[in-house]
Amino acid sequence: MDSKLKRLTIIAAASVIVFTFLLVIFLNSAKRPVNVERVDETTETMTETEPESGLIYENGMIGNDLSAFMRDDTFFDPESNPFLDRLLEGQNRLSLIVTSIEKDLRIQIVDSDNVPVTGESFFVELEGLGEYKDLDQDGIIYIGNLPAGDYQVSLKPLEGYRVPAGSTRVRVKDKVEYLVIEDISLLIMTEADIDAEAEDSAQTVDDKDNTEVTELRSLSSKAILGIDVSKWQGEIDWKLVRDAGIEYAIIRCGYRGSVTGSLVEDPYFEQNIKGALAAGVKVGVYFFTQATNEVEAVEEASMVVSLIRDYDIEYPVFIDTEGAGGNGRADDLDVETRTMVCDAFCRTVENAGYEAGVYASRNWYNSRLDTASLERYVIWLAEYRSVPIYKGYYQMWQYTSGGSVNGIAGNVDLNISYLGY
Repeated sequence: MDSKLKRLTIIAAASVIVFTFLLVIFLNSAKRPVNVERVDETTETMTETEPESGLIYENGMIGNDLSAFMRDDTFFDPESNPFLDRLLEGQNRLSLIVTSIEKDLRIQIVDSDNVPVTGESFFVELEGLGEYKDLDQDGIIYIGNLPAGDYQVSLKPLEGYRVPAGSTRVRVKDKVEYLVIEDISLLIMTEADIDAEAEDSAQTVDDKDNTEVTELRSLSSKAILGIDVSKWQGEIDWKLVRDAGIEYAIIRCGYRGSVTGSLVEDPYFEQNIKGALAAGVKVGVYFFTQATNEVEAVEEASMVVSLIRDYDIEYPVFIDTEGAGGNGRADDLDVETRTMVCDAFCRTVENAGYEAGVYASRNWYNSRLDTASLERYVIWLAEYRSVPIYKGYYQMWQYTSGGSVNGIAGNVDLNISYLGY
Protein backbone atom coordinates (compact mmCIF):
# COMPACT_ATOMS: atom_id res chain seq x y z
CA MET A 1 0.00 0.00 0.00
CA ASP A 2 1.27 3.48 -0.87
CA SER A 3 2.53 5.27 2.25
CA LYS A 4 0.22 8.27 1.74
CA LEU A 5 -2.80 6.03 1.17
CA LYS A 6 -1.86 4.01 4.24
CA ARG A 7 -1.65 7.18 6.29
CA LEU A 8 -5.07 8.38 5.11
CA THR A 9 -6.55 4.97 5.84
CA ILE A 10 -5.23 5.05 9.40
CA ILE A 11 -6.59 8.55 9.96
CA ALA A 12 -10.00 7.53 8.60
CA ALA A 13 -10.05 4.48 10.86
CA ALA A 14 -9.12 6.63 13.84
CA SER A 15 -11.94 9.03 13.03
CA VAL A 16 -14.45 6.20 12.99
CA ILE A 17 -13.17 5.00 16.36
CA VAL A 18 -13.49 8.46 17.92
CA PHE A 19 -16.96 9.04 16.46
CA THR A 20 -18.12 5.61 17.69
CA PHE A 21 -16.71 6.34 21.14
CA LEU A 22 -18.62 9.62 21.36
CA LEU A 23 -21.80 8.01 20.03
CA VAL A 24 -21.64 5.30 22.71
CA ILE A 25 -21.28 7.97 25.37
CA PHE A 26 -24.32 9.78 23.98
CA LEU A 27 -26.48 6.65 23.85
CA ASN A 28 -25.49 5.54 27.32
CA SER A 29 -26.28 8.97 28.68
CA ALA A 30 -29.72 9.52 27.17
CA LYS A 31 -31.18 11.19 30.26
CA ARG A 32 -32.35 14.73 30.79
CA PRO A 33 -29.41 16.88 31.87
CA VAL A 34 -29.32 17.64 35.54
CA ASN A 35 -27.10 19.55 37.87
CA VAL A 36 -25.25 17.69 40.56
CA GLU A 37 -27.91 16.18 42.78
CA ARG A 38 -29.67 18.69 45.10
CA VAL A 39 -32.23 17.43 47.63
CA ASP A 40 -35.18 19.69 48.47
CA GLU A 41 -35.42 19.62 52.23
CA THR A 42 -39.22 19.88 52.11
CA THR A 43 -40.21 17.38 49.45
CA GLU A 44 -37.02 15.26 49.46
CA THR A 45 -37.14 15.12 45.65
CA MET A 46 -34.45 15.95 43.10
CA THR A 47 -34.80 19.28 41.33
CA GLU A 48 -33.74 19.69 37.66
CA THR A 49 -32.02 22.86 36.54
CA GLU A 50 -30.14 23.94 33.43
CA PRO A 51 -26.36 23.91 33.86
CA GLU A 52 -24.52 27.12 33.24
CA SER A 53 -22.25 25.60 30.62
CA GLY A 54 -22.11 22.22 28.91
CA LEU A 55 -24.17 19.23 29.95
CA ILE A 56 -23.60 17.23 33.12
CA TYR A 57 -24.49 13.54 33.08
CA GLU A 58 -23.96 10.82 35.62
CA ASN A 59 -20.85 9.67 33.75
CA GLY A 60 -19.22 13.06 33.40
CA MET A 61 -19.32 16.24 31.37
CA ILE A 62 -19.25 16.39 27.57
CA GLY A 63 -19.88 19.13 25.10
CA ASN A 64 -23.36 19.54 23.73
CA ASP A 65 -22.28 19.23 20.06
CA LEU A 66 -21.19 15.69 19.22
CA SER A 67 -20.21 16.58 15.66
CA ALA A 68 -17.96 19.50 16.55
CA PHE A 69 -14.79 17.48 15.90
CA MET A 70 -15.84 17.13 12.26
CA ARG A 71 -15.49 20.90 11.82
CA ASP A 72 -12.13 21.07 13.62
CA ASP A 73 -9.42 21.55 10.96
CA THR A 74 -6.74 20.34 13.35
CA PHE A 75 -8.50 17.16 14.51
CA PHE A 76 -7.09 15.03 11.67
CA ASP A 77 -3.61 16.55 11.91
CA PRO A 78 -1.28 14.24 13.89
CA GLU A 79 0.94 17.17 14.78
CA SER A 80 -1.98 18.93 16.49
CA ASN A 81 -3.87 15.89 17.78
CA PRO A 82 -1.97 13.81 20.39
CA PHE A 83 -4.42 10.91 20.00
CA LEU A 84 -3.77 10.46 16.26
CA ASP A 85 -0.09 11.17 16.80
CA ARG A 86 0.20 8.20 19.16
CA LEU A 87 -1.91 6.01 16.87
CA LEU A 88 0.25 6.70 13.84
CA GLU A 89 3.54 6.58 15.70
CA GLY A 90 3.89 2.80 15.63
CA GLN A 91 2.65 2.51 12.05
CA ASN A 92 5.35 4.53 10.29
CA ARG A 93 8.30 4.53 12.69
CA LEU A 94 11.51 3.12 11.21
CA SER A 95 14.58 1.59 12.83
CA LEU A 96 18.00 0.55 11.59
CA ILE A 97 19.54 -2.88 12.12
CA VAL A 98 23.24 -2.77 11.23
CA THR A 99 25.64 -5.72 11.07
CA SER A 100 29.23 -6.19 9.95
CA ILE A 101 31.02 -9.43 9.09
CA GLU A 102 34.27 -8.26 7.52
CA LYS A 103 35.01 -4.70 6.35
CA ASP A 104 31.38 -4.21 5.40
CA LEU A 105 28.02 -3.01 6.67
CA ARG A 106 24.56 -4.38 6.03
CA ILE A 107 21.96 -1.80 6.97
CA GLN A 108 18.37 -3.01 7.21
CA ILE A 109 15.55 -0.46 7.38
CA VAL A 110 12.74 -2.10 9.35
CA ASP A 111 9.29 -1.16 10.63
CA SER A 112 7.88 -1.52 14.14
CA ASP A 113 7.58 -5.30 13.59
CA ASN A 114 11.25 -5.59 12.53
CA VAL A 115 10.25 -6.34 8.95
CA PRO A 116 12.31 -4.72 6.16
CA VAL A 117 10.37 -1.91 4.46
CA THR A 118 10.32 -2.46 0.71
CA GLY A 119 9.28 -0.31 -2.22
CA GLU A 120 10.98 2.87 -1.00
CA SER A 121 14.19 4.58 -2.08
CA PHE A 122 15.82 5.02 1.30
CA PHE A 123 19.09 6.88 1.75
CA VAL A 124 21.54 6.40 4.60
CA GLU A 125 24.54 8.55 5.37
CA LEU A 126 27.87 7.34 6.68
CA GLU A 127 29.58 10.24 8.40
CA GLY A 128 32.52 11.35 6.31
CA LEU A 129 31.75 9.00 3.40
CA GLY A 130 28.51 10.33 1.99
CA GLU A 131 25.10 8.87 1.14
CA TYR A 132 24.12 5.36 0.01
CA LYS A 133 20.81 4.48 -1.65
CA ASP A 134 18.61 1.40 -1.46
CA LEU A 135 18.75 0.91 -5.22
CA ASP A 136 16.55 -2.19 -5.43
CA GLN A 137 14.12 -0.93 -2.77
CA ASP A 138 14.33 -4.13 -0.71
CA GLY A 139 14.89 -2.35 2.60
CA ILE A 140 18.56 -3.40 2.73
CA ILE A 141 21.66 -1.38 1.90
CA TYR A 142 24.96 -3.24 1.65
CA ILE A 143 28.25 -1.35 1.75
CA GLY A 144 31.46 -3.29 1.14
CA ASN A 145 35.18 -2.58 1.14
CA LEU A 146 35.11 -0.37 4.21
CA PRO A 147 38.17 0.14 6.39
CA ALA A 148 37.69 -1.35 9.84
CA GLY A 149 36.71 1.10 12.54
CA ASP A 150 33.82 3.06 14.04
CA TYR A 151 31.23 4.82 11.90
CA GLN A 152 28.14 6.96 12.42
CA VAL A 153 25.17 5.93 10.26
CA SER A 154 21.90 7.81 9.93
CA LEU A 155 18.72 7.38 7.90
CA LYS A 156 17.72 10.35 5.79
CA PRO A 157 14.15 11.68 6.27
CA LEU A 158 11.46 10.34 3.93
CA GLU A 159 7.91 11.65 3.66
CA GLY A 160 5.39 9.47 5.46
CA TYR A 161 7.88 7.91 7.87
CA ARG A 162 9.44 8.72 11.24
CA VAL A 163 13.17 8.09 11.07
CA PRO A 164 15.51 7.63 14.04
CA ALA A 165 16.72 10.90 15.50
CA GLY A 166 20.44 11.48 15.15
CA SER A 167 22.91 8.80 14.11
CA THR A 168 23.88 5.34 15.28
CA ARG A 169 27.44 4.32 16.08
CA VAL A 170 28.53 1.07 14.43
CA ARG A 171 31.80 -0.84 14.27
CA VAL A 172 33.09 -2.35 11.05
CA LYS A 173 34.97 -5.58 11.76
CA ASP A 174 38.45 -6.15 10.39
CA LYS A 175 38.18 -9.95 10.01
CA VAL A 176 35.48 -12.58 9.77
CA GLU A 177 34.67 -13.95 13.21
CA TYR A 178 32.57 -16.91 11.99
CA LEU A 179 29.70 -16.09 14.31
CA VAL A 180 26.00 -16.46 13.56
CA ILE A 181 24.26 -13.28 12.41
CA GLU A 182 21.32 -13.06 14.80
CA ASP A 183 19.07 -10.99 12.54
CA ILE A 184 19.62 -13.15 9.45
CA SER A 185 15.96 -14.18 9.45
CA LEU A 186 15.16 -10.80 7.91
CA LEU A 187 16.98 -11.90 4.76
CA ILE A 188 15.35 -15.32 4.38
CA MET A 189 12.90 -15.54 1.50
CA THR A 190 10.34 -18.07 0.36
CA GLU A 191 9.97 -19.37 -3.17
CA ALA A 192 6.96 -17.10 -3.55
CA ASP A 193 9.41 -14.18 -3.46
CA ILE A 194 11.69 -15.38 -6.27
CA ASP A 195 11.86 -17.14 -9.62
CA ALA A 196 12.49 -20.60 -8.19
CA GLU A 197 12.97 -22.23 -11.57
CA ALA A 198 15.92 -19.97 -12.31
CA GLU A 199 17.34 -19.77 -8.78
CA ASP A 200 17.18 -23.42 -7.67
CA SER A 201 19.49 -24.95 -10.25
CA ALA A 202 21.84 -27.40 -8.56
CA GLN A 203 23.41 -29.73 -11.12
CA THR A 204 22.96 -33.50 -10.87
CA VAL A 205 26.15 -35.36 -9.99
CA ASP A 206 27.58 -37.04 -13.09
CA ASP A 207 30.34 -38.96 -11.31
CA LYS A 208 29.07 -42.48 -12.01
CA ASP A 209 29.49 -45.56 -14.17
CA ASN A 210 27.47 -48.62 -15.13
CA THR A 211 28.18 -50.31 -11.78
CA GLU A 212 25.87 -47.90 -9.90
CA VAL A 213 23.62 -49.69 -7.41
CA THR A 214 20.14 -48.23 -6.97
CA GLU A 215 18.72 -50.71 -4.45
CA LEU A 216 18.74 -50.52 -0.67
CA ARG A 217 21.96 -52.17 0.40
CA SER A 218 22.51 -54.76 3.07
CA LEU A 219 25.09 -53.23 5.35
CA SER A 220 27.48 -54.32 8.05
CA SER A 221 26.85 -53.32 11.65
CA LYS A 222 29.26 -50.37 11.23
CA ALA A 223 27.34 -48.76 8.36
CA ILE A 224 23.94 -47.07 8.48
CA LEU A 225 21.49 -46.58 5.62
CA GLY A 226 19.92 -43.19 5.03
CA ILE A 227 18.49 -40.78 2.47
CA ASP A 228 18.68 -37.09 1.64
CA VAL A 229 15.59 -35.18 0.55
CA SER A 230 14.38 -31.77 -0.56
CA LYS A 231 11.30 -30.27 -2.21
CA TRP A 232 11.94 -32.50 -5.21
CA GLN A 233 10.65 -35.54 -3.30
CA GLY A 234 7.32 -33.83 -2.56
CA GLU A 235 5.05 -35.37 0.07
CA ILE A 236 6.75 -38.08 2.13
CA ASP A 237 5.18 -40.73 4.36
CA TRP A 238 7.89 -40.83 6.98
CA LYS A 239 6.50 -43.82 8.86
CA LEU A 240 6.77 -45.94 5.70
CA VAL A 241 10.29 -44.60 5.16
CA ARG A 242 11.29 -45.66 8.68
CA ASP A 243 9.65 -49.07 8.26
CA ALA A 244 11.69 -49.54 5.07
CA GLY A 245 14.88 -49.49 7.17
CA ILE A 246 15.94 -45.88 6.72
CA GLU A 247 17.52 -44.65 9.96
CA TYR A 248 18.46 -41.07 9.09
CA ALA A 249 17.69 -38.33 6.60
CA ILE A 250 19.76 -35.34 5.56
CA ILE A 251 17.13 -32.70 4.79
CA ARG A 252 17.70 -29.66 2.65
CA CYS A 253 16.75 -26.59 4.64
CA GLY A 254 17.44 -24.06 1.90
CA TYR A 255 19.63 -22.69 -0.85
CA ARG A 256 21.18 -19.50 -2.14
CA GLY A 257 19.76 -18.48 -5.50
CA SER A 258 22.19 -19.13 -8.31
CA VAL A 259 21.17 -15.91 -10.11
CA THR A 260 20.39 -13.22 -7.53
CA GLY A 261 22.04 -14.77 -4.49
CA SER A 262 18.83 -14.68 -2.45
CA LEU A 263 18.65 -16.86 0.67
CA VAL A 264 15.65 -19.16 0.21
CA GLU A 265 14.08 -21.69 2.55
CA ASP A 266 13.18 -25.06 1.01
CA PRO A 267 9.35 -25.09 0.94
CA TYR A 268 9.27 -28.64 2.32
CA PHE A 269 11.91 -28.20 5.03
CA GLU A 270 9.65 -27.71 8.03
CA GLN A 271 7.26 -30.43 6.92
CA ASN A 272 10.11 -32.87 6.29
CA ILE A 273 12.03 -32.33 9.50
CA LYS A 274 8.92 -32.54 11.68
CA GLY A 275 7.70 -35.65 9.86
CA ALA A 276 11.06 -37.42 10.05
CA LEU A 277 11.55 -36.73 13.75
CA ALA A 278 7.97 -37.77 14.57
CA ALA A 279 8.59 -41.09 12.79
CA GLY A 280 11.82 -41.73 14.70
CA VAL A 281 14.17 -40.95 11.81
CA LYS A 282 17.34 -39.12 12.89
CA VAL A 283 18.09 -35.96 10.94
CA GLY A 284 20.85 -33.73 9.67
CA VAL A 285 20.52 -30.87 7.20
CA TYR A 286 22.23 -29.49 4.13
CA PHE A 287 22.31 -26.14 2.34
CA PHE A 288 23.07 -25.62 -1.35
CA THR A 289 25.63 -22.85 -1.51
CA GLN A 290 26.19 -20.20 -4.12
CA ALA A 291 28.31 -18.05 -1.84
CA THR A 292 31.15 -16.24 -3.57
CA ASN A 293 33.09 -15.22 -0.46
CA GLU A 294 33.43 -15.85 3.27
CA VAL A 295 30.92 -13.15 4.18
CA GLU A 296 28.20 -14.89 2.19
CA ALA A 297 29.21 -18.25 3.64
CA VAL A 298 28.66 -16.89 7.16
CA GLU A 299 25.24 -15.64 6.02
CA GLU A 300 24.34 -19.10 4.73
CA ALA A 301 25.46 -20.82 7.92
CA SER A 302 23.55 -18.25 9.96
CA MET A 303 20.39 -18.97 8.00
CA VAL A 304 20.76 -22.70 8.60
CA VAL A 305 21.28 -22.27 12.33
CA SER A 306 18.25 -19.98 12.57
CA LEU A 307 16.09 -22.66 10.91
CA ILE A 308 17.24 -25.67 12.95
CA ARG A 309 17.42 -24.23 16.47
CA ASP A 310 14.16 -25.79 17.57
CA TYR A 311 14.93 -29.31 16.34
CA ASP A 312 16.98 -32.25 17.55
CA ILE A 313 19.81 -32.44 15.01
CA GLU A 314 21.94 -35.58 15.45
CA TYR A 315 23.64 -35.73 12.06
CA PRO A 316 25.91 -32.99 10.70
CA VAL A 317 25.03 -29.68 9.06
CA PHE A 318 26.44 -29.84 5.53
CA ILE A 319 27.33 -27.25 2.95
CA ASP A 320 26.46 -28.64 -0.49
CA THR A 321 28.98 -27.37 -3.02
CA GLU A 322 28.29 -28.30 -6.63
CA GLY A 323 27.62 -26.62 -9.93
CA ALA A 324 24.51 -24.75 -11.05
CA GLY A 325 24.58 -25.66 -14.72
CA GLY A 326 27.58 -23.51 -15.56
CA ASN A 327 25.77 -20.22 -15.12
CA GLY A 328 25.60 -20.10 -11.34
CA ARG A 329 27.09 -17.08 -9.58
CA ALA A 330 29.59 -19.37 -7.81
CA ASP A 331 30.34 -21.81 -10.63
CA ASP A 332 33.60 -20.12 -11.64
CA LEU A 333 35.17 -19.76 -8.19
CA ASP A 334 38.82 -20.75 -7.96
CA VAL A 335 39.89 -23.59 -5.66
CA GLU A 336 41.14 -21.29 -2.92
CA THR A 337 37.97 -19.20 -2.75
CA ARG A 338 35.61 -22.18 -2.87
CA THR A 339 37.56 -23.87 -0.10
CA MET A 340 37.43 -20.70 2.01
CA VAL A 341 33.65 -20.57 1.50
CA CYS A 342 33.23 -24.14 2.76
CA ASP A 343 35.56 -23.54 5.69
CA ALA A 344 33.78 -20.32 6.71
CA PHE A 345 30.41 -22.06 6.61
CA CYS A 346 31.65 -24.97 8.70
CA ARG A 347 33.43 -22.77 11.24
CA THR A 348 30.28 -20.76 11.79
CA VAL A 349 28.19 -23.91 12.19
CA GLU A 350 30.66 -25.35 14.70
CA ASN A 351 30.74 -22.10 16.67
CA ALA A 352 26.97 -22.41 16.97
CA GLY A 353 27.35 -25.84 18.56
CA TYR A 354 26.67 -28.19 15.63
CA GLU A 355 28.82 -30.73 13.79
CA ALA A 356 29.70 -29.48 10.31
CA GLY A 357 30.38 -31.21 7.04
CA VAL A 358 31.00 -30.74 3.31
CA TYR A 359 29.12 -32.46 0.47
CA ALA A 360 30.67 -32.76 -3.00
CA SER A 361 31.30 -35.24 -5.78
CA ARG A 362 34.58 -37.08 -6.26
CA ASN A 363 35.44 -34.82 -9.20
CA TRP A 364 34.87 -31.70 -7.11
CA TYR A 365 36.92 -32.97 -4.20
CA ASN A 366 39.75 -33.75 -6.61
CA SER A 367 39.70 -30.61 -8.76
CA ARG A 368 37.53 -27.85 -7.23
CA LEU A 369 38.48 -28.00 -3.54
CA ASP A 370 41.58 -28.16 -1.38
CA THR A 371 40.20 -31.22 0.36
CA ALA A 372 43.11 -31.53 2.79
CA SER A 373 42.04 -28.22 4.32
CA LEU A 374 38.51 -29.52 4.90
CA GLU A 375 39.10 -33.01 6.30
CA ARG A 376 38.64 -31.78 9.87
CA TYR A 377 34.93 -31.70 8.97
CA VAL A 378 32.66 -34.60 8.00
CA ILE A 379 33.26 -35.42 4.33
CA TRP A 380 30.14 -36.55 2.46
CA LEU A 381 31.11 -38.08 -0.89
CA ALA A 382 28.82 -38.33 -3.92
CA GLU A 383 30.02 -41.06 -6.28
CA TYR A 384 27.60 -43.34 -8.11
CA ARG A 385 29.29 -46.68 -8.60
CA SER A 386 29.40 -49.99 -6.74
CA VAL A 387 32.66 -49.11 -5.00
CA PRO A 388 34.06 -45.55 -4.75
CA ILE A 389 37.39 -44.91 -6.41
CA TYR A 390 37.91 -41.68 -4.47
CA LYS A 391 41.27 -41.87 -2.67
CA GLY A 392 40.51 -39.42 0.12
CA TYR A 393 38.93 -39.97 3.51
CA TYR A 394 35.14 -39.78 3.84
CA GLN A 395 32.54 -40.62 6.49
CA MET A 396 29.38 -40.63 4.38
CA TRP A 397 28.79 -41.88 0.86
CA GLN A 398 25.89 -41.01 -1.45
CA TYR A 399 25.95 -44.01 -3.74
CA THR A 400 22.97 -43.29 -6.02
CA SER A 401 20.37 -40.69 -6.93
CA GLY A 402 18.11 -43.32 -8.44
CA GLY A 403 17.01 -45.10 -5.29
CA SER A 404 13.49 -46.13 -4.38
CA VAL A 405 12.05 -46.15 -0.85
CA ASN A 406 8.55 -46.88 0.39
CA GLY A 407 6.82 -43.66 1.34
CA ILE A 408 8.50 -41.57 -1.38
CA ALA A 409 7.12 -41.22 -4.90
CA GLY A 410 9.91 -41.23 -7.48
CA ASN A 411 13.67 -41.39 -7.02
CA VAL A 412 15.60 -40.48 -3.91
CA ASP A 413 19.30 -40.29 -3.04
CA LEU A 414 20.58 -43.21 -0.95
CA ASN A 415 23.47 -42.84 1.50
CA ILE A 416 25.70 -44.93 3.74
CA SER A 417 27.02 -43.41 6.93
CA TYR A 418 30.09 -44.64 8.78
CA LEU A 419 29.76 -42.06 11.57
CA GLY A 420 28.64 -44.59 14.15
CA TYR A 421 25.50 -42.88 15.43
